[in-house]
Amino acid sequence: MIVVGGGLAGLSAAMALADAGLRVHLLDKRPYLGGRATSYALPDGSHVDNCQHVTLGCCTNLADFYRRVGAESKIRHYSRLYFADRNGSVSSIYSSPLPAPFHTSFSFLRFKALSFGDKRAIARAMLAIARSGGRPADAGGVSMLDWLRHNGQTETAIARFWRVVLVSALDEELDRTDAHYGIDVFWKAFLANRKGYVLGIPSVPLGELYAGCREAIEHRGGEVKTRAVVRSIRVSDGKFQSLIMDDGSEMRADACIAAVPHDALPQILPEEIKKQLEFSGLSHLRTSPITGVHLWFDREVLDKPFLTLLDHTVQWIFNKSMLYSAAGESAGASAGESSQYLQLVISASYDLIPRSRQEIIDLCVRELQEVLPATRSAKLLKATVVKEVNATFSPEPGSDTFRLAQKTQVADFFLAGDWTRTGWPATMEGAVRSGYLAAEALFAASGIPRKVLVPDLPIEGICRWWAKE
Repeated sequence: MIVVGGGLAGLSAAMALADAGLRVHLLDKRPYLGGRATSYALPDGSHVDNCQHVTLGCCTNLADFYRRVGAESKIRHYSRLYFADRNGSVSSIYSSPLPAPFHTSFSFLRFKALSFGDKRAIARAMLAIARSGGRPADAGGVSMLDWLRHNGQTETAIARFWRVVLVSALDEELDRTDAHYGIDVFWKAFLANRKGYVLGIPSVPLGELYAGCREAIEHRGGEVKTRAVVRSIRVSDGKFQSLIMDDGSEMRADACIAAVPHDALPQILPEEIKKQLEFSGLSHLRTSPITGVHLWFDREVLDKPFLTLLDHTVQWIFNKSMLYSAAGESAGASAGESSQYLQLVISASYDLIPRSRQEIIDLCVRELQEVLPATRSAKLLKATVVKEVNATFSPEPGSDTFRLAQKTQVADFFLAGDWTRTGWPATMEGAVRSGYLAAEALFAASGIPRKVLVPDLPIEGICRWWAKE
């Protein structure tokens, strides 16, 4: 079996096939595994993630993937989330003994950046989501922004609560996001289960999380090839036959899973296949950008593992020095042993793409100085900016129409990728789900049905009672 693509979708598909006893050949054109969720070396030898990726308690399949590759111990979990307003005043969200969906309500009531009117409006919308089991009747075919306004949300509540969570989770602005994706985030992460919102952050560079994949595949008789560029697939009589590589060589296999971005898939399809109805709509899927900014200061400026910013361009600050110290990593050694390394994340960063590297760094430093007083006297030792222009597919209203199933009309040819039909947006969980679903489709087509996908967290508390009504 061949899997094309060494990102999370391809790795999860390959691991599922290998665990079932199939011989897998995993190919990736890059020199490293992990795709968009990986790390690479700077000229001075330090490693940076292309963008900080996190997981939540509701990401059950991603947790299963980490277990398969022996990486679960490299994820640190946090049950308290920190938010800072423009003046640096910090509020936090955490759980209480109350049942779902009220488990975070005490901390929510103490959220400093929201007025009583804001909180009342948010509570009404959250209850509407919970009472409907995450499927409000008025959410069909509208944007998340339209749904929020229709449900009486104040502009402050939208800016300081809904947007803060959803733009980071979905990498898109609220007016470009299908309401059902935004609602799903709050249903699965904050309402249906007490553990859904718990944040998981890697304590090692992202590239290290997948170190076990190569060993696991090769241990089971497979192989992993990087810098392996696929030129096209060959199809005969509606059935997959082989891959044509960039050097002209041919690789034959019983089946193939193409785990490549949606805009890269047409480049390897034969013309007669590319015109088929199921593939013709791929051009309608748009992409959205993410910008990661890496800063090294000469002293400690943040005493928390992470911080979410309100009313700023910067959305998340991750204290990589603290996160890496849990695993014995030295995040700032190349810039000085006493330095602190922060990674900032800006999702849906359309306005930053045309800006220069220095403009972005200056903007981020100014914003940090507003919320982290220690940065005002700290010296910036070095900085780098990573722009992912086409980071994810955009979850626009109607985008599900163009997402493809894992099983295609071409026999023995399957698809994986967070852009395929998973029921999830473009997240690491969505990518892993796509890989597992592609493996299940391959098993079924081979006459050996096998369940791989892991169920969602169970619905708990009062939400469970409402779901039975």
